[in-house]
Amino acid sequence: MTNWGPELREGADTLFRLWAPDRDAVTLEIDGAPSVSMDRDQEGWFSAAAPAAAGSRYRFRLDKELAVPDPASRLQAGGVHGWSVVVDPAFAWSATEWRGRPWEETVLLEVHAGTLGGFEGIRQKLPAIAASGITAIELMPVNAFGGTRNWGYDGVLPYAVAEPYGSPAELKTLIDTAHGLGLSVFLDVVYNHFGPDGNYLDAYASAFFHKEVDTPWGGAVAVDADPVHRFFVDNALMWLRDYRIDGLRFDAVHAIENDGFLDRMASEIRAALPERHVHLVLENEKNDADRLRAGCYDAQWNDDFHNVLHVLLTGETSAYYGDFADHAAERLARCLKEGFIYQGEGSPNHDGKPRGKPSGDLPSTAFVAFLQNHDQVGNRAMGDRLIRLTDRERLRAATALLLLGPQIPLLFMGEDEGSESPFLFFTDFHDELADAVREGRRREFAKFDAFADEEARQRIPDPNARSTFDSSIPEPGPQAGEWRALYRELLALRQVHIMPRLKGAVGLAADVIGTARVKARWRMADGATLTILIDLGEAPEAIAADQGQLIYREGDRFAAWIAE
Repeated sequence: MTNWGPELREGADTLFRLWAPDRDAVTLEIDGAPSVSMDRDQEGWFSAAAPAAAGSRYRFRLDKELAVPDPASRLQAGGVHGWSVVVDPAFAWSATEWRGRPWEETVLLEVHAGTLGGFEGIRQKLPAIAASGITAIELMPVNAFGGTRNWGYDGVLPYAVAEPYGSPAELKTLIDTAHGLGLSVFLDVVYNHFGPDGNYLDAYASAFFHKEVDTPWGGAVAVDADPVHRFFVDNALMWLRDYRIDGLRFDAVHAIENDGFLDRMASEIRAALPERHVHLVLENEKNDADRLRAGCYDAQWNDDFHNVLHVLLTGETSAYYGDFADHAAERLARCLKEGFIYQGEGSPNHDGKPRGKPSGDLPSTAFVAFLQNHDQVGNRAMGDRLIRLTDRERLRAATALLLLGPQIPLLFMGEDEGSESPFLFFTDFHDELADAVREGRRREFAKFDAFADEEARQRIPDPNARSTFDSSIPEPGPQAGEWRALYRELLALRQVHIMPRLKGAVGLAADVIGTARVKARWRMADGATLTILIDLGEAPEAIAADQGQLIYREGDRFAAWIAE
């Protein structure tokens, strides 16, 4: 088994490796030093040892015209087309006793490093985040991408920390500070594709992809090939070991289409880090409960929770919201009791094809619930947040459901401050690629009623414009104090009444008792019953007293009780 990436040895000597089965010869170039011919084995692995201390810049010369960065580079100098940099993984950690937090204690805040001032900008915000009752931050991808600004899902060097955000040491300082404050740190990783700018793999390792399997990004990633499998598993282990990340969220695994890879990866990660709380979370459009039932993955992002609540809160039914438009209250009831709404039924947005598997036997904590996230805000044409799409009373009730319900809650940066700043799709591409991304983005919204005509679509912000990025920096809203107080109160109640009872909590029943009124009950770990009533209708009915201890009430729109 050969590992990817440079290995810094004693005496400032470094071993360099590259899997380039399509090439007969590869030369190692170290900035300011003579070139070194690399040895090739039968499987196409090239290796060479050379004097190169931490900070040395290097690249691989494939031929006279083409030199490429290390695909497992830990840091770049000059962007994804520039030199790779040797990095010393050693770091003087302060929170040496940190082993993580149990999954049931997780309350996630998703953040984008670029819009928050890089790693140092986030680090400065950590004390306030911890004081609010949030227990974990989730970083959108931080690996290297083309240009200076990007969501991170166009990354091409999964091992390298993006230069605009800071250095590897600054990321480790952010994580160390978080741990010292009792905060877990999660990271979003993308193993289903590479971005369009700076991916050189096809120039020397075409077997990295299945050309015959078409995806929106080209040939499918060949995760069944051992070098490719190792590339991604070792990447996951790097984040968890070298950076002491507490959990990973695997982006869009439905696009990988290889459950065996997912299961094997999770098993290897679990075996490698048995002494820590390491949490693995999926994004999977297929609603595949089997991956959760096997025990390797803690949870899946539950888009169904968001989608049905978005319909109830806003009345929007275009595009994929159409899957949740009819009988929305019944769909919400199923979501609260069983997790997924689609459990094998035909989905109109998926050409009527069945989607999902039965999930009612899973614990409620197998689902990450949210009202907003980078996708659900940023994939709106104008980046609108919910606070601009619904009224205050309904939003407060939905927030109470999110934070006092037994699914694991996720917030999106700015949400807890009533931010009205949009979060738009932004990139930093140029020339023909910039044109293709801009026009492709606008075509995506033709299926939405508000952007059915070309003139309306032309108003969608250009992803490559600097102003699109700048306007996505979250600012506290005009009622920031009110929203901060609400989140602090609800999170304090969650810590006292919900978290200690969460492990193994399951849905008991969920009943529709009005047009948009649902009452749900869960059996908690200690045998207590949690009851929640939410009413998102036009004229909510009065909430009658119920048995048990009232935890929280939001007028006639929401109430939660615990019965011992």
